[in-house]
This record gives sequence, structure tokens and C-alpha cells, in this order.
Amino acid sequence: MANPRGFKPQLPVQFDSKFSVAKAHAMQRRLAKQVIREDRVPEKIRFVAGVDVAYVGEISIGVAAALNYDSLALIESQVAHVKTQFPYIPTLLSFREISPTLSAIEKLETQPDVFLVDGQGIAHPHRLGFASHLGLMIDKPTIGVAKSILCGKAENMHDKEWAPLIDRGEIVGATVKTKAGWKPLYVSVGHKISLERAIEIVTHCIRSHRIPEPILTAHKIANKEKTQCR
Repeated sequence: MANPRGFKPQLPVQFDSKFSVAKAHAMQRRLAKQVIREDRVPEKIRFVAGVDVAYVGEISIGVAAALNYDSLALIESQVAHVKTQFPYIPTLLSFREISPTLSAIEKLETQPDVFLVDGQGIAHPHRLGFASHLGLMIDKPTIGVAKSILCGKAENMHDKEWAPLIDRGEIVGATVKTKAGWKPLYVSVGHKISLERAIEIVTHCIRSHRIPEPILTAHKIANKEKTQCR
């Protein structure tokens, strides 16, 4: 795969003909040990990116949108059309979406400091959701931002802005209240970031919608591209 912008995928994307769900889960558990749960994000963030994938027939449409962190104005977006190579299997979403996402990211002229991903990070039964898998692939800080819980139990928030999401005795993420009256988001470490910094960044990126602006922008572009492809 061409890589003109300096991103260096570290791990294989596809499986061979001997693929099985059990082997994929075993691979996730191995890769999860490589996830860095500490901050590697610059103190001063310049650019933040959101990614999304849409589908038309057998085509996956990957989108990467880079925004100015302070203003959340769109700086650049890139789109990639890739043949869908992996079926939808619960807990294995990253294997389906990582190829179109990487293809879009590799086109970016802008170099984001952190990526927001519509999906789980380590808040995953095998501790390797899409955000974590992508972070390992591009060796960049990533944050999982999900609309529902995949594993674990959310603690009662009471009047707090966020509360831990706990799975098997481990804090794997946080339930985050972005605005009164809105449903919470479930934020988790993807790669090269702490949970506290991840929550701070996601909260900063909320404007007039429950979904953070970088992901929302990528989602709108993906839907527009999907409509044009029909």
C-alpha cells in the first residue's frame, strides 16, 4: 500500500484463507499488549482528525477529516474508495474498517496530532477495538468515542461529568456527559493517550451535537460521498 504522507502501518490488515474468529480474537489479545495507555499527545494540539466509513454495495468509503483544534474549522478532508474485504462481525469491526480508513489517512497533507474514532478503544472484550487497532497501525494517538457500551458496566454518574466504565475489575473507559439532556458518550483510550486527556479532548470537540465535531464532519462527508456513489 502506498504511503506518501509518512504514516507507517506496523501490522497486517488482512487474514489468510485459514481465518477464524477465534484466531482473530487471539490476535487482538496479542496486539492489545502493545497499546500505550499514557500520553504521547503534544501539550499544544494543532490539528485533530475524525474518521468514518460508509458502505455502498461492495465498496467501503473511508474518510479522514482534519480540523483546527482551537476553532474546529475543517482544514482538509480526504476520501478513499476500497473494495470491502471483510464481513461485519461483532467485536471485529476494525478488520472491516481499517483498510479504507488507512487509505484516506495516507492522503492527508495535514498531520493530525490525535485521531477521534467512532468506535471503541480498549473498552473491548479483547482490549483492541477499532481506535486501538488504528492507533497501532499508524503509530499515532487515537481515542475511541462510542455511542453504546460494548463491554463493561458504567458506574452511576450522579452529578459528575464522567464516571469510570469498568470491565472485569479494570477501568476500560468512561461514561461522559457532554451536555445536560443528551445521552452520554463512552470514551476510551485508543493508543498513546491517557483516559483523562482523552476525555478532555473529546469534551473540547463537542459543539452543537452529541458527536464530537471531527467525527461528525467525517460522517457528513462519508454520507455525501455515499449518496453520490449510488
